Amino acid sequence: MKKSLSVAMVLFILPVVCGCVPLIIGAAAGGLGAYAVSKDTVQGDSDNDFDSLWESAINVSKQYGVIQQENISTGYIELTVDSSKIWIRLIRLTQATTRIRISARRYHFPNMELAQDIFVKIITGVK
Repeated sequence: MKKSLSVAMVLFILPVVCGCVPLIIGAAAGGLGAYAVSKDTVQGDSDNDFDSLWESAINVSKQYGVIQQENISTGYIELTVDSSKIWIRLIRLTQATTRIRISARRYHFPNMELAQDIFVKIITGVK
């Protein structure tokens, strides 16, 4: 009991001391997990094909705000949602695996909640 309490305390105190909170988001699509790679970026790998993820990302982006830039060859989407700036990047890792990286900032401050929300919507919106 004492050992598990110590481990639990380390898991909660370590992120505070390190300054970066490791975040894990579970999505319904095949047990996909996402994690925070910085204070404004969430990232995860998907076994959905690139084209399906791209289509989902474009649809979700249009629902949330105005797309400023999009480039399918680089997998890059930039959009504005109210006063937030969002950057979506799809990276082909293998033929069957695509990495999704979403960054969001509002008034130059991290907006992790919006990044997480968009990430989950893209994954669940894949057809």
